[in-house]
Amino acid sequence: MSKGFSNENLAASKVKESKSAKQLQGRLISWSPWPPADFQTRYPAFPFVLTLLIIIVGQWYFSLLR
Repeated sequence: MSKGFSNENLAASKVKESKSAKQLQGRLISWSPWPPADFQTRYPAFPFVLTLLIIIVGQWYFSLLR
C-alpha cells in the first residue's frame, strides 16, 4: 500500500528506532554517559578543533596578562 496511512511503514520505523537505540548503548568509557561509542566516527575532527580552541583561548589569556 503506497498511499495513505499504512501499518507496514509503522512497523519499519519501529525497527529503525530499535537499531539506533542499540547503537547508543555502547560507550567508550563504560561508567560515563558521554561520549557514545561511535563518537570518533561521527566527529573525526573533534580532537583537532578542540586543540585549536585551547591554543586560541590560551593565547588570548596570556595576552591579557601582559
